[in-house]
Amino acid sequence: MEFRAKACFVRVSPQKARLVLDLIKGRKVEDALNTLAFTNKRVAARVEKLLRSAIENANYLSAEKSIDVDVDNLYVKQAIANDGPRMKRIRPAPMGRAFRYVRRIAHIELTLAERPRKDGNLATVVGDAPSAGSVKAPAKKKAGAKAVATAKKKSAPAKKKAVRK
Repeated sequence: MEFRAKACFVRVSPQKARLVLDLIKGRKVEDALNTLAFTNKRVAARVEKLLRSAIENANYLSAEKSIDVDVDNLYVKQAIANDGPRMKRIRPAPMGRAFRYVRRIAHIELTLAERPRKDGNLATVVGDAPSAGSVKAPAKKKAGAKAVATAKKKSAPAKKKAVRK
């Protein structure tokens, strides 16, 4: 089950919003809230408010549809900042000219989900370790064959100079 929250027409550029959203992607909700609380960006407060809204959406929908949702088991599945409409503005310039500039707007969307386990149930731990059979051992290089080849080259006898009489 996924739970969404969306904030439209946020007065921040999407590029700056993505910097904050990349900090919380894939994290547990509790860790994401702590990260946003201590992030020194203006948009972090707005993203934190949006994350709390998504958590409340999860609580509300779980009560309405009588689905058992563990809020501690939720994580940020997706965090997107898209372009909104751009506001074109004009700034006065020297000699009666005018310079145009653009104020950007972002649409921010968060998606929360419960982390599934390998056995089909929902996990309570964030990072499940991969199974021992799925991890491959790194291939070893054959250093001995190369050392033998270089040793043979060095041991070749030198040519004798012709002796003049």
